[in-house]
Amino acid sequence: MSSKPEQDGQEIWDALERDHALSIDLQERILRVYGERGRKAILAVDESRIKKYLDFFVVVGTSDEYVVEDEFCACRAQVYRGGSCWHVLAAKIAHLTGQYEVVDEWYMETLK
Repeated sequence: MSSKPEQDGQEIWDALERDHALSIDLQERILRVYGERGRKAILAVDESRIKKYLDFFVVVGTSDEYVVEDEFCACRAQVYRGGSCWHVLAAKIAHLTGQYEVVDEWYMETLK
């Protein structure tokens, strides 16, 4: 049996996948379900800080860029504390709405 926040979260992702748009209603629902993480994710999408490379999504944070793949992020918050960080939420929102910058190269190649 899933909890109410998990159910609400899934409804958000279903709506984003269906509509491909981040409406005011969905923004408010994200804020209710995810709180501060949701606020940071929405802000990153609004400020066009999500890049889609050939191999990964990259979220530009306040002090660094963070590689996101599915539910994993290379940020310290997720690596040390576990759970989902705001970078993962931002990449997911961007992916479902198409609100990201396309970078036609492999991110791993930029690290050389």
